[in-house]
Amino acid sequence: MELSDAALLVTAGLAAGTVNAVAGGGSLITFPAMIAAGLPPVPANVSNSVAVFPGYVASVAGSRTDLPRGRALWALLPTTVVGTIVGCLLLLGTPARAFELVVPFLVLGATAVLAFQDPLRRLVGHPAELGPRRRTVTVQAMVAVGAVYGGYFGAALGVMLVAGLALVLDATLARVSAVKNLLSATVGLTTLVVFALFGPVNWAAVAVVAPATLVGGYVGARLVRRLPPVVLKTLIVAFGTAIGLYLLWRAVR
Repeated sequence: MELSDAALLVTAGLAAGTVNAVAGGGSLITFPAMIAAGLPPVPANVSNSVAVFPGYVASVAGSRTDLPRGRALWALLPTTVVGTIVGCLLLLGTPARAFELVVPFLVLGATAVLAFQDPLRRLVGHPAELGPRRRTVTVQAMVAVGAVYGGYFGAALGVMLVAGLALVLDATLARVSAVKNLLSATVGLTTLVVFALFGPVNWAAVAVVAPATLVGGYVGARLVRRLPPVVLKTLIVAFGTAIGLYLLWRAVR
């Protein structure tokens, strides 16, 4: 790896870690950087999924005080692991073209859910009005869908998780973002194990990008705690819209 390629990957890793902690979508910075550094698309996608994991862990550390207490949070982790494994197997075993066409609409749809969260809550009911059983099933379903997506592609995972969780959890956006960080880290750990065993990982690229995402993830998580809710929501919606339109352009070009 040339020095210029390493510098590009470090810069991309710092930016991606910060963006993932704030809104999600950092993989759309590191993935093109890996392509530019000379990796073929599939190894770049797999290596990218492994490399961003430390950034997710740092985001959890930075937002740990906002995590809710109790068993309900930890009950989401098995669903996250199973969903992620399903997504990884889809990536390794099926053609990607069909999913590439669907992904932009998933991202744009998730962004729209977050943008119009209050009208949708009036339509489907506020989380506080749902019964315990229905609320549990709904949250588990949201997490399962996000985990499958994260295992398969990963980019904009944070946007999708925040949008789904904000609709079904009666919590502040900072707390929802902290839960998103924990679930994203679980997705990242699962993809790391699966792809390390079965995927074409470029470990040199991972070794350059991963430490940078670690620094960026912690900085981004601390930034989230200082942002007013309306600013945080606006940033996530803006990131999600830009990412969805970019993915749509890439899929149809």
